[in-house]
Amino acid sequence: MEAIQKHTGKVFPLNRTNVDTDQIIPKQFLKRVERTGFGQFLFYHWRFDDNGKQRYDFILNQNAYADASILLGGENFGCGSSREHAPWALLDYGFRVIIAPSFADIFYNNALKNGIIPVQMDEKQVSEWMKQAEESALYLQVDLENQQIVDDKRTVPFSIDNYHKEKLLNGWDDIALTLHHEAKITAFEGR
Repeated sequence: MEAIQKHTGKVFPLNRTNVDTDQIIPKQFLKRVERTGFGQFLFYHWRFDDNGKQRYDFILNQNAYADASILLGGENFGCGSSREHAPWALLDYGFRVIIAPSFADIFYNNALKNGIIPVQMDEKQVSEWMKQAEESALYLQVDLENQQIVDDKRTVPFSIDNYHKEKLLNGWDDIALTLHHEAKITAFEGR
């Protein structure tokens, strides 16, 4: 997992509530065994028609959002099944931060485990940024270490559990945490 302390990026406004994991990455694309390559299928049924051609009416297909790395979403983002492929697809596409008023619990934890910063933010603030990002390019700086988001007018604090914050700051996944105890594991195996 790649360490992340600060991230500055363009915002993609996905002004929809209850975006579920099947909308994020449809089930027919879950046949891969590796964690990469899922980005091309992100929001597939919204981005492409039945013939596989881009839908230009879907905001992510617009050139203005081609290099967005921060996703603004609505309430209950990531609901539905527990598939870990959803954060894999988002990360593979290039999103490092997701900001929403609320997240489904399993998605939230899967995002953290895969190096995405999920920020739960006041709905009023999300709506304000959503409107700005829909009207013109909006860039935000997400400072994980100081737990704040900086826009062109203000600094907005956010909360994150210290355990998850430390993992993200250091790029530690669950395996890396286990390997911190490698000497003890080796000693145990030797006995």
